[in-house]
Amino acid sequence: MSTNYEIVSKVIKERRSIFPASYIKKEIPVEVINQILETANYAPTHKLTEPWRFVVIRKAGLARLGEELGRLYKALVSPQQFLQKKYDSFAEKTGQADCIIAINMQVSGKIPEWEELAAVACAVQNMAITAESLKVGAYWSSPPLIDDLDDFLNLKANEKCIGLFYMGYHNEKPWTTNRGPMSEKVSWIEE
Repeated sequence: MSTNYEIVSKVIKERRSIFPASYIKKEIPVEVINQILETANYAPTHKLTEPWRFVVIRKAGLARLGEELGRLYKALVSPQQFLQKKYDSFAEKTGQADCIIAINMQVSGKIPEWEELAAVACAVQNMAITAESLKVGAYWSSPPLIDDLDDFLNLKANEKCIGLFYMGYHNEKPWTTNRGPMSEKVSWIEE
């Protein structure tokens, strides 16, 4: 029998970013999406501000998001910097995903903003671990265009988009992640 530590450690160590090009055409049930979102709600949060806010984008909404990202790219990039390949990639990536969750942060004003951001990042880590445990591929993308998605996402004045969480089933084979030894990243003070 596995202990809780062994189960959690295994899932954390197996978690990796799975990009839209690897997704297969298989719908993620709403119940699975809700399971992934529910675990976000248990992230640490200073003063219980619970700053995470999410917008689930599915079905025809994915094409609308791809169009909006393309429109923003065309509007915000100078003609000299415009790349057709990049423009096309927005519709391609959103079309490959079965679901994209806009990761938003509500700024409460009660605590420093970086603490709100840290809480949202912890919430997204919970989502990533849960997605891995459910065999759903996922990755957090943060293109500069997210700063201009407020209207598309119907964000409030005190909310901001900090990323897009792409999800889809996949057939990728597990691989070992390349991490340096923890001993090189930790120092101890005992006296």
